[in-house]
Amino acid sequence: MVNAPFGSFDTVHTAVERADLLVAPVAAALKHWTAEDPVESVLLVDTDPEKADTTVFCETYDVAPEVSANCVIVAARRGEVTTLAACVVLATTRLDVNKTVRKHLGARKASFAPMDTAVAETGMEYGGITPIGLPDGWPLLIDAAVAASPHVLIGSGSRRGKLIVPGRALAAQPGAEVVEGLAG
Repeated sequence: MVNAPFGSFDTVHTAVERADLLVAPVAAALKHWTAEDPVESVLLVDTDPEKADTTVFCETYDVAPEVSANCVIVAARRGEVTTLAACVVLATTRLDVNKTVRKHLGARKASFAPMDTAVAETGMEYGGITPIGLPDGWPLLIDAAVAASPHVLIGSGSRRGKLIVPGRALAAQPGAEVVEGLAG
């Protein structure tokens, strides 16, 4: 077992050694890891799925909201074409969907993707969607504050458990682009 850089967790493992606890897309992404940080830098903390929502999670596991990040799936539309994208921002901020995301994706309209769509397209559980293991070709927008964080807590693909990942490793994921001002 390893130690987490923050929080109070009973069980902490490198995610790659407990791939059996991860949804298939996340386990596959770890198997084919290409970030400069070693795959062992991705930690999995086993937690109560009933306490997965950010505020409750942070209180329960003694995690500062400033090190917690949310992965939001956005549907950006231009004409008849809809592009799904993932956006990662710190939990203490709000994603700027209507201005920054919309402009960055060249869309006329952008909004949060419907829950059914986000779940079906990612193969992950709502409330646990993570930027690791997204479908091929998806844009992944990472707020600069997330990329600059030594470690951030994000979903694991399911409501049970979270990942702790170096911010720069998130910025190195396939399709990732660091965007200044993605969150406000």
